[in-house]
This record gives sequence, C-alpha cells and structure tokens, in this order.
Amino acid sequence: MGPESVPAAEFEAMVVDALDSLPESVAPMMREIAVLVEDEQPSADRKDGQLLLGVFRGNPWTAQGGRIPGTLPPTITLYRIPILAVCRRPEDVPARVVKVLGHEVGHAVGLGESALRDLGWY
Repeated sequence: MGPESVPAAEFEAMVVDALDSLPESVAPMMREIAVLVEDEQPSADRKDGQLLLGVFRGNPWTAQGGRIPGTLPPTITLYRIPILAVCRRPEDVPARVVKVLGHEVGHAVGLGESALRDLGWY
C-alpha cells in the first residue's frame, strides 16, 4: 500500500486510538513518553535490509522508575510509510498501528525483541 492510501491526519488519528486502547496500567509511563509520527526513518539511521516500523528511544521505565527530572522525554516514533507498506488494505492499518505501538511500549518497559516475539508483539 502506498502513502496516499492513508493520509497523515488519518494515520495520526489511528495512533491516538491505539494510545487510548493501551491498558490503564501503562498510563503513568505513557504520560512521560512523547509519541511521534514520521513518514519514514531518517536516511542516516537506515540499515540495508531493515524495514523499521517504529522505534523507542530512551531508557526503559524499569531501569529508572520514570523520567529523570531535567532530561528530555523518551520517545516512541511510528513510521507511517513503512507501516502502510506492510499492510495489504487500509482496513489492516489500525491493527498494525496497535501492534507496532505495543511493541515499542514493550521496549519502554524493558522487554527485548525475544520477549516481545514470545508475547506476540512482533
């Protein structure tokens, strides 16, 4: 699916819906994390053969118990165009957004790739 299939504003509304669907138990942590939407990963950060749908940047919540005062907030960035590229139909996008967001929230609580795969958040 191409980027014209789901306009940026519609995609961002899906991200808001995905955030609203997260369990209440992660709400305190999510208040400390900036959730961003970008069209694509910056070219300087790209690796050959890797399609990145999202990324968590920061220290896992479990490593410090929250954001250290005076520091920038951790971020979760969802990449719209790669997410659309792995979806077959526009109707598939909301579920993929939830899955990518959940995956990155997992990183924010300190889960690695292996644990996330075991839990179905891949």
